[in-house]
Amino acid sequence: MIRNNRLQPRDSDKGFTLVELLIVMSIIIIIATFAVPNLMRLRRQGNEMSAIQSIRAIVGAQLQYSQTYPSNGFACSLAALGGAPGSAPSPAAAGLLNADLAGGQKAGYTFALTNCNKVTINNQDQYTSYEITAVPQKVGNTGDRGFCSDDSQQVKYDSKGGTACTQPIQ
Repeated sequence: MIRNNRLQPRDSDKGFTLVELLIVMSIIIIIATFAVPNLMRLRRQGNEMSAIQSIRAIVGAQLQYSQTYPSNGFACSLAALGGAPGSAPSPAAAGLLNADLAGGQKAGYTFALTNCNKVTINNQDQYTSYEITAVPQKVGNTGDRGFCSDDSQQVKYDSKGGTACTQPIQ
């Protein structure tokens, strides 16, 4: 519209054009394309670090359990290392682990106590060894590596996400 021999914008010309909006959206999509895989990688790394620390917590709980209940040796279930808050500790529920870890699931990993060796002394079962495993709930999504430890207390990993742990954690 021409007024006083000058071009003046219409009231409806005060917004962004479609081309400007498309350019902004394209830039956002390009940035997201680079950022999302990095965020997923960081999440997997965080879950793996949590799994390593959880394995170490279970090893520490096993040592404390064997000292507290020497006639039982080690615990052969995570539930025996856990326990309800406020309840009295016992060999069946020692209260040495948090409920989430004693339940076997934490930070995208599934934990288990396996390969327990048992001997019977004076009609009392005593576990003399154990193995702890931590495997990702979904390999490549919640974690890339599986982790293991045993009564030797050394944490090892399986680069394929399983329980065939051979490489020690440094």
